[in-house]
Amino acid sequence: MNDSAVIDVIVAGGGPVGLAAAVEARMRGLSVTVIEPRDDVIDKACGEGLMPGALPALARLGVDPPGFTLRGVSYRGAKRSVDHLFTNGNGRGVRRTTLHTALHERAAALGAEFVKAKVDDLRQDADGVTASGLRGRYLLAADGLHSTVRRLVGLDKPVPARRRRYGLRRHFFMEPESDLIEIYWTPTVEAYVTPVGGGIVGISMLGRQGTDFEATLAAIPDLARRTKGREPASSLRGAGPFRQGSARRAAGRVMLVGDASGYVDAITGEGVRVGLAQARAAIDCVVADAPHAYERAWSSSTRDFRVLTSGLVAAATSPFRGAIVPVAAALPGVFGATVDRLAR
Repeated sequence: MNDSAVIDVIVAGGGPVGLAAAVEARMRGLSVTVIEPRDDVIDKACGEGLMPGALPALARLGVDPPGFTLRGVSYRGAKRSVDHLFTNGNGRGVRRTTLHTALHERAAALGAEFVKAKVDDLRQDADGVTASGLRGRYLLAADGLHSTVRRLVGLDKPVPARRRRYGLRRHFFMEPESDLIEIYWTPTVEAYVTPVGGGIVGISMLGRQGTDFEATLAAIPDLARRTKGREPASSLRGAGPFRQGSARRAAGRVMLVGDASGYVDAITGEGVRVGLAQARAAIDCVVADAPHAYERAWSSSTRDFRVLTSGLVAAATSPFRGAIVPVAAALPGVFGATVDRLAR
């Protein structure tokens, strides 16, 4: 029997994946404390499109955030375009802050505890982990792309600077013109248009560091037209570099989940779905008292994401970038199958 003062699970990081892990823990009857230095709603520059597979995963946790129904994906180039409607249910455009609030409220309602602090040191032994003055049987690191915990446990794996990409995002007050996630492929960036409900549309861009959001927006005729005279609904936010590596996903009683476990790119927009799957797998390992099983579970839950996203990023950063939309339009079956594989 464990000492009553020892927490079953400490979660480092109170973003969506960390909160999902807390909900998972409480649903399994485990005590859990989330350590997060920020005490307000956490925003992040991201596309905000939840893929169809993310919605049932959230519903299983008792979370159903409001947003805008998305029926598929549209790739748009200078001369060609191709649309695909999801075959396994609809997705949903949801403000990051709305998703965070829904998950936080659910975790709190289930009895999760919260501590305002930052995990900048930890010690572990055969029986547990000590971090920020707390003692837990396990610690889940959900502290993001630039995870401090990943570094502290020696799992950081450097990524070449040439492979780094960054993101920018701003919202506008305007009605959507489509119920698809629109992705505009320009010579330098992918620009994502995602309605999130309430007469607000988010526009995010993925590309190299130093991308000028306003200049790039003005260079895409359709988006320049649609945003002309529209008031911004949020300030410009940035994120990245996205490519992050980890040598392994577990070290003793510490397991890495979400972006902290290593990340390829935001190009396919399924980070939340993959993060939810990792959180569930990690809590399964806690319940089984088998952290050694997490590496295999992590690999299984992220395989499609890693393989397909890596391939698409390789094409997007190669001399063949300009052929992506024409090839997708010429092979709509292949394009559709890839979208559905990633969206499930």
